[in-house]
Formats: sequence, structure tokens, C-alpha cells
Amino acid sequence: MLQRTKPIPAPSTEVAATLPAANDSERLDRQTHAAIGRLTSSLSPTAGLLAFMDWACHLSVSPGKQFDLLRLALQNAQRLSNYARDRAFATPDLEARHSIVKPTDDPRFAHEDWQYWPFNLTHQAFLLTQQWWSAATHGVRGVSKHHEDLVSFAARQLLDVVSPGNYLFTSPVVLRRTLEQGGANLMRGAMHALDDFERLVSGAPPAGTEDFVVGRDVGITPGKVVLKNRLIELIQYSPTTDVVHPEPILIVPAWIMKYYILDLSPHNSLVRYLVSQGHTVFCISWKNPGSEDRDLGMDDYLDLGLRAAIDTVEAIVPGQRIHATGYCLGGTLLSIGAAAMARDGDDRLASFTLFAAQTDFTEPGELALFIDDSQVSLLDAQMAETGYLTAAQMAGAFQLLRSYDLLWSRIVNEYLMGDRASLNDLMAWNADATRMPARMHSEYLRRLFLNNDLAEGRYKVDGRLISMHDLRVPAFAVGTVKDHVAPWRSAFKLHSQIDSELTFVLTSGGHNAGIVSPPGHPRRNYQLLVRAPGDPSLGPDEWVERAPKFEGSWWPAWLDWLKARSGEPVAPPRMGPPGTSAETLPDAPGSYVLEK
Repeated sequence: MLQRTKPIPAPSTEVAATLPAANDSERLDRQTHAAIGRLTSSLSPTAGLLAFMDWACHLSVSPGKQFDLLRLALQNAQRLSNYARDRAFATPDLEARHSIVKPTDDPRFAHEDWQYWPFNLTHQAFLLTQQWWSAATHGVRGVSKHHEDLVSFAARQLLDVVSPGNYLFTSPVVLRRTLEQGGANLMRGAMHALDDFERLVSGAPPAGTEDFVVGRDVGITPGKVVLKNRLIELIQYSPTTDVVHPEPILIVPAWIMKYYILDLSPHNSLVRYLVSQGHTVFCISWKNPGSEDRDLGMDDYLDLGLRAAIDTVEAIVPGQRIHATGYCLGGTLLSIGAAAMARDGDDRLASFTLFAAQTDFTEPGELALFIDDSQVSLLDAQMAETGYLTAAQMAGAFQLLRSYDLLWSRIVNEYLMGDRASLNDLMAWNADATRMPARMHSEYLRRLFLNNDLAEGRYKVDGRLISMHDLRVPAFAVGTVKDHVAPWRSAFKLHSQIDSELTFVLTSGGHNAGIVSPPGHPRRNYQLLVRAPGDPSLGPDEWVERAPKFEGSWWPAWLDWLKARSGEPVAPPRMGPPGTSAETLPDAPGSYVLEK
């Protein structure tokens, strides 16, 4: 029997707490943890302290490591002293050739002004200090890998704070701009800082987002909302070709993001690209949850989200199998749903595609720094009070992971140099963040990140275990080279989880920019290799060596892959389920995407 969406009871006016009922002592602990979380931007000080004590205690009983660090400190001091003596009166060209550490290794010191005295000395001293702390926080016998990563990360963050490139009187680039403009850059920077502060206090979006209004400037591909329930709106896009491929495409974006990341401006909308190439496209738009949604869990996202969407697509395009596509967390949910369908003999999927999605969390990248039992316990306590995880709580972790790109470079450019960065559509979308329900986020972190239940065969759907090995449909997976959220080596682990044909693409760019990569985008390239059923497994390094490299966007390659697995074109399907009139259906982008 084909599995169908389970009946969903009407939401109660009194929503139960996400966590089990607590006694007075437990409530006191939870309130204390929530208060700590508010003071520490949702970062667990206990986790940091445990990591520091692990590192410090093991370093204190490692005399060999201590001797190596002392020797390295003395060597660096001697090198810096010789450098200062020899380069005091050297030319900038000579400086660049004889730096102790090449300044071009760090974008903060790439400008030629850093080669002049005394700035050459200060930035070289900083880079040597960075090297020493890297050596000090790595390779200490007995320290756990997680604690080593935490201590090393904390050391990098503290060093970033004192980088000479961040301050007026220690940055030759800022000083030159200040002298050239008579301090006008600092006046502009002060105005930018004041504007940002006012927006922060009032809760207003960043400057420039007013140029990218959803439904007017972005997310404007014509379509209709063909399903709306408590959790999703399903958008069906209007055809633009006389005939279409019979198999529809269903896109499942992550609920951590607004869906229009895949329908930005007309020139870089993946949805518009697919529709223009003769595909019938459906896309889920997730509701931005509030406190009343605190009890929505992973099962609800599967039932009200993926399963409800598949049922609706089947009703609109009966008799046709679906090309299901998941992005980030949406890809993880799609993998869970597809495995459950395969287990139950549900053959409604023609293929499944994953964009920057993880199904094995043994190596989730630097994001794992913020995910351990202590950290999740702190988040649980905060979410128990509000019913959801706020966008600001998530943004803090991502800012730390990319502190130079997202924080310090902005402070320098906008507040010291006086140059206000103009937003593009992708940056405006990034500022349009969403919340996550308490129960769902806690389950996601514990069942997937901490326990890795899906990859290790412990994940249950409808009370029964699922396995990715049950999947038999062809798969297409995309990883991005600079992904800090779903590192490509983690996404690559799909090779060991499914036995069907797998086409893997590694593209330039990051988690978002690598996916939003339309044809004609400059400086884009990708590698692609097909693993047929029964082919020997390759490790990620060997895959990189063997996979041919192509210039340009990977979108046409995916289009060719879909075409090869689709039937001959037919007339476009109706708009909306049977019994509805297209004229009465709400227009895309719907209402959920507009919720703040």
C-alpha cells in the first residue's frame, strides 16, 4: 500500500510544554540555564570551561609540549627581532619578499600599506602570535578532539579581537583614508553605526533590505498557493512553455530559511530557470513559527510538510512520479521521508536531489563546536520559555564561525573606512531569518547531530526503523567547497548510505552562493562524477582527483540529469487540486513567507 499523510488533529488552544513536566527544582534549574543563555548569546559557558580545563590540565602534565612551545616562542621572538632590525629601512617590495609570514595568506593584511614601517612589524608579530597559539591548542596529548577544537576556536576568536587591522591607529589602510578625507570617513562611519544601532533596538531589518521586497523584487515567479495547512503553503508555479516534462519537481527548502532563496531575482532564480526549461515546479514555503507552535516536532514536519506536499502534487499531477529536491535541512527531511517511503513500498519518487544537505553527522564541520549536550541543554532551557529558537540565537553562531567575513570586515569597512556595503538580493534574503519550534529543534539536534540516528540505523518513522539503504531511485547531490553549514565532505557521506546510482557535484562557492549559481555567473566551476550501482567506493580525496572539472554553473548539468530521467513532454497539468479554480487560489508567494 502507498503511504498517505496521517490525519492531523486540530491544534489545541492550550499547547503542552515541549519538555516533560518539571518539578520545582527542575524549573529552577531550567530558568537559571535560560538566564545564562541570555547573558552568553546562547553559548554554554560550561562547555567552554570544560574544554579549557581539559586542555589546561593535560598541557600542565605535558613537559615535552611545554618545552616545544617555549622553544617556539623564543624562536619567534628571535625571528621578529631580526626582522625588525633588517627591515626598518627596507622598501615595501623588499618587505613583501622577506616577510616571516606571507601577509597574502591573510586577507586582513594583503594591502601594500602593511609593508611600511612600523605596520610591517605589528602585523608580522600578530601572525607569529597566531601561529604560536595554533601550536599551543593542537597536539596536546589526552585532550578530546571536541575540546581541542573548542579551545583552538576560542583562541582564534580572541586573537581576531586584537588584530591590528581592526583599529584606527594600528591600521595603515584606515589611517591613509582618514588623512586623505580629513576624517570624513569616520563621520560617515559614526552615522552608519548609529543607524545600525537604531535598527537593532527597534528590530528593523538592515539598511538596504527595503530594496528587496518579497513579492515585488524577489520571489516573483508567477504561481499559486495550492495547499495551506498549519505548517506549510505549497506553491505551484505557472508554466511558461507549451509542453512540460510529465514528472513534476517538488522542492523542499530548509525551514531555517525563507524558501525564496531558490526564487530570488529573475536572473538568479532556480525556480524560474526550471520552469523556463519545461518543468512543472512545486515548492514548500514553511510557516515562521511562534510560541503556539512550540510542540511541532520532526514528525510534524514530515507529515504536515513533506507528506502533505507529495499527496497534493500527486492529486494535481496524477500517475506521475516526482523528482523530489531538498535543500539543507530540507534535504535531511527529504532523505528521512524517502527512506520511509522506500521501506513502505511507496514508489511515488522518480529521483531525489540534495543541495548542501547532510544525512550523516559524524563530521558536521565547525558547526559542531556549538552542538554538544551542554549546549543543547542550554538551548532547551531557553526554548522552553519562548517556545522557539530565535533567528538572533542562530545568527550569533554563524557570525563566530565567519567572524572576519561577517563581523570584523564589516566593522572596518563601514565604521572606520566609512563605506556602507550595498546589499544584493542574497544578502537581503539572509537578513530575512526565521524561527524554529522548540520541540523540532531539540529533536533535530539530539536525534541527528548528537546521536546520528539516521546514519546509524536508529531513526524511526511511524514507530518503525528506516534505512537509507532501502532507497533505489537515482540520486543527485551537490556539495559546495566553502560550506560552513554542511561541509561537502559530510554531504559526500551519502555515497556510503545508498546503493543506487549517485551523481555527486562539488561546486565552487559556499552554502548559499554555491547553490544560487545561475548560468553566466562569473568565476564558477564544478566537478561531477557518477557512481553507478556496484561501483567501488571512493574516498573524498580520491574523488576530487578523479572527478572531471567543468567551468560555469552546475544548473545545466542537473537539468540534463533530470531530462534523462523524465518522459516525453506533455501538456501542462492543471493549476491546483481537482475541485478548485485557479482564479480563486492565492497568488505566490503566499502569506507564510511574509511573516516576521
